[in-house]
Amino acid sequence: MPLHPKIAAVTDRIRARSEDTRQAYLENMARAASEGPRRAHMACGNLAHAYAAMGEDKATLAEGRAPNIGIITAYNDMLSAHQPFELYPNLIRAAARAAGGTAQVAGGVPAMCDGVTQGQTGMELSLFSRDVIALAAGVGLSHNVFDAAIYLGVCDKIVPGLVMAAATFGYIPSVFLPAGPMTSGLPNDEKAKVRQKFAVGEIGRDELMASEMASYHGPGTCTFYGTANTNQMLMEFMGLHLPGASFVNPNTPMRDALTTAGTERALEITALGNQYTPVCDVLDEKAFVNGLVGLMATGGSTNLVLHLPAMARAAGIILDLQDFSDLSDVTPLMAKVYPNGLADVNHFHAAGGLGFMIGELLNAGLLHDDVKTVAGDGLHLYTQEPKLTDGRITYSAGAGKSLNEKILRPASNPFQPEGGLKQLVGNLGRGVIKASAVAKERHIVEAPARVFHTQEAVKDAFKAGEFTEDTIIVVRFQGPKSNGMPELHGLTPTLAVLQDRGLKVALVTDGRMSGASGKVPSAIHLSPEAADNGPISLIQDGDIVRLDATKGTIDVLGVDLTTRSPAIADLTGNGNGVGRELFEVFRRNVGLSSEGAAVVV
Repeated sequence: MPLHPKIAAVTDRIRARSEDTRQAYLENMARAASEGPRRAHMACGNLAHAYAAMGEDKATLAEGRAPNIGIITAYNDMLSAHQPFELYPNLIRAAARAAGGTAQVAGGVPAMCDGVTQGQTGMELSLFSRDVIALAAGVGLSHNVFDAAIYLGVCDKIVPGLVMAAATFGYIPSVFLPAGPMTSGLPNDEKAKVRQKFAVGEIGRDELMASEMASYHGPGTCTFYGTANTNQMLMEFMGLHLPGASFVNPNTPMRDALTTAGTERALEITALGNQYTPVCDVLDEKAFVNGLVGLMATGGSTNLVLHLPAMARAAGIILDLQDFSDLSDVTPLMAKVYPNGLADVNHFHAAGGLGFMIGELLNAGLLHDDVKTVAGDGLHLYTQEPKLTDGRITYSAGAGKSLNEKILRPASNPFQPEGGLKQLVGNLGRGVIKASAVAKERHIVEAPARVFHTQEAVKDAFKAGEFTEDTIIVVRFQGPKSNGMPELHGLTPTLAVLQDRGLKVALVTDGRMSGASGKVPSAIHLSPEAADNGPISLIQDGDIVRLDATKGTIDVLGVDLTTRSPAIADLTGNGNGVGRELFEVFRRNVGLSSEGAAVVV
């Protein structure tokens, strides 16, 4: 199938927009690659320090002829998704040794759990942790003794930060090895109902806790389709995982065999072999367009609207919100995974998963096949299904059909003809809305505004019974410069209750919402933010705000905003406590959310 003209046009537009920055990036990568293996230029004393603790691998390392992998790990056992990584370094070292190479842990990066910090002060560090992760990975790889890198990370800010680092060290190959989702627990829709009952006082904290523990119950990624699992999808669509690797459960023979296969592949694609595939060649404009199409086709997390531009900038590529919106217009929504449906990612994977979806989108002309990946040339490789044969991974053709069309449909018969992510533009600035999980009758909300500066103030007003009519709830001073742009996921049960009472409600904010948020229309990431005196700082209680997800507009009606002075919030309390003091330089220098809210790129 020829490439869809809109896919081609958006790709050409990105390429033209990025011409200067991409060329400068590729020249830097070519210059670094021309120096050959990094260790050849280091003094014996430098190398002795690097190899001193490597035991049986010391002789191979000292000889300098076998490829050496640097492992960047986000392991900790506070994140269920990252706990399985505890054993990966030993598995990777053994696999590398058996294949004639070596592997070393180059460094660890921090990995915080948004589920733990949700609604807490620590969430104000969450978005900035992405840039810290990129910096920390850079420190690990700066020792310059590695011919390839393996990245161990899964969750929200971790994978984007690792991709930013991988692009910066783009002259060496990079393979991303996931840990997989936890097995299915309490269904997500039941968990959501319990949360709503708690929000209105119908049940106590003991019942809420029991529900949450039954949902988040073991090692692996949370099973709803939030940011973590969207990351895993992206790594497959962009060619940084092995085919079929994203959604295999932890601590299974298949999972371990995929880790071994990923290690072997990392050795094969170094500059010391005949299949040299530096990650700068993988992360091109076509790969990012493929990632954007995957985001739309799966109904993925809006957090990637922040992360993808930052990831792309690290590779010299400039994405714009219009690219997201235009690609969403032509990409069918093929999956229904919670919060956009009742299924979880295990059900999605069993129904045919990413292999089926990539095949369908390729056949529809909606993906670039002519890309480089860590598995080889061509995205069609990702339509294959991994099998476990005598303890090793082999690949065969996927089923080529959905095994459950309530969860996963062909591109010719999608759940919706569009991806559901819309850019919003109007006199309130630029933002986005994820409408795929929002009922059609709620895509347009026009109502008086109630303005708040914290999500806690919204909850207090709800408890006081103040929301009795259709309302646009505006929560401002939640952008990256204000307080690090924490997720406002704690508002979801409150807003859902109001909606279930028959009110038309919507959220408008310069902050962000979780990938787990669902059926309430939310205009998020409004830019410029209130702390930059953006238009959202000019809204007053009672103003009529119109959010139109069909036309892609967000406006205050009947008001000349230029006649008003911006609201000023006391942000002094945002600068201290739970480590916030350390991030003042980030808040002061962060870019616009419409450009990725980045500090280091």
